[in-house]
Amino acid sequence: MQLVVARIGRAHGVKGEVTVEVRTDEPELRLAPGAVLATEPAGAGPLTIETGRVHSGRLLLRFEGVRDRTAAEALRNTLLIAEVDPAELPEDPEEFYDHQLMDLDVVLADGTEVGRITEITHLPSQDLFIVERPDGSEVMIPFVEEIVTEIDLDEQRAVITPPPGLIDESQAVIDSSRDEESDGGETPGTGKDV
Repeated sequence: MQLVVARIGRAHGVKGEVTVEVRTDEPELRLAPGAVLATEPAGAGPLTIETGRVHSGRLLLRFEGVRDRTAAEALRNTLLIAEVDPAELPEDPEEFYDHQLMDLDVVLADGTEVGRITEITHLPSQDLFIVERPDGSEVMIPFVEEIVTEIDLDEQRAVITPPPGLIDESQAVIDSSRDEESDGGETPGTGKDV
């Protein structure tokens, strides 16, 4: 099974190093010197990592055969893909690979069916489950502990406790000062007497 583990960013310096956007919780394993990675687009690879280092909080990699800034810049936006045994599990029991979560049934704590995970989106701040509802519509569920309370791989389900409005917009709670009664004789937001 193939997993995207990073995306190549811009060139760094003049000796072929590139910045990478890490997309794995195990960069020390997946992006170590000597690792051979497939690429998307396929024509850019495979690439073998020669060196890796952290500079100003960013991971920098150099690949075998990439010796100058021009060659490094040509790799920009290339996805790095690692081959992973489907039976392999992350070291931390609270972490999951995307392929483990795909197609899980999503249910509320009382067992009410919400839908099925069809996609996982990785954002800088958090990951999102894209859940297809039984009626064909989609809902986005933030993959955070407060909302996704349980992942049960044996039962093939994710249990969620969504805040009001996440699943059913009619239950949304509006938090706005404009809805409150004004007791000062002013029109909210204008600062003028009425």
